[in-house]
Amino acid sequence: MTLLVSLCVAVIFGSAAFLLLKRDLIRVISGMILLGNAANLFIMAAGLRQGSAPFVGSESETSDPLVQAMTLTAIVISFGVATLVLSLVYRVYDAHHSVDLRRLGSAEAVQASLDDQPSAEEVKADEAALRESEKQDVATTLEVRS
Repeated sequence: MTLLVSLCVAVIFGSAAFLLLKRDLIRVISGMILLGNAANLFIMAAGLRQGSAPFVGSESETSDPLVQAMTLTAIVISFGVATLVLSLVYRVYDAHHSVDLRRLGSAEAVQASLDDQPSAEEVKADEAALRESEKQDVATTLEVRS
C-alpha cells in the first residue's frame, strides 16, 4: 500500500513539474494545483497509520487526527489560491487575448516602452516649466547686475 501511494505521489509530482514548465498560464495553474494535491497526498501518506477513527474514549489504536486536519486545511487554502490565480488569468486573457507567456512578455515590453515616452501634455508642461525657470534666471541675473 505504501509503495502504491508513493508511486502515485511521484507521478502526480512529476506531472505537476512538467505542467509548471509550460508556456501556457492555464497549464501552469494546473501544475500548481497538481503540486498541491501531491503535497497533500504525501502528508496523508506520511501520517498513514492503521487504526480506527479518532473519537474520544476509543479503546483501540486510532489514527492521527492532526494529519487529517492539516491536509484539510491545505486543501481549502489551495482551493482559494487556485480560484484567485484563475481569476487573475482570466483578467489577463481579457486584457491581452492570450495566456501564452511569451506573448505576454512581449506585450509587457511594448507597454513599458510606451510608458517611458512622455505624453504631449507632459512635454508641454515641461516646456512651460523650462520657459518659466529661464525667465526667473534672467530676472535674477538682471537684479545681480544692477
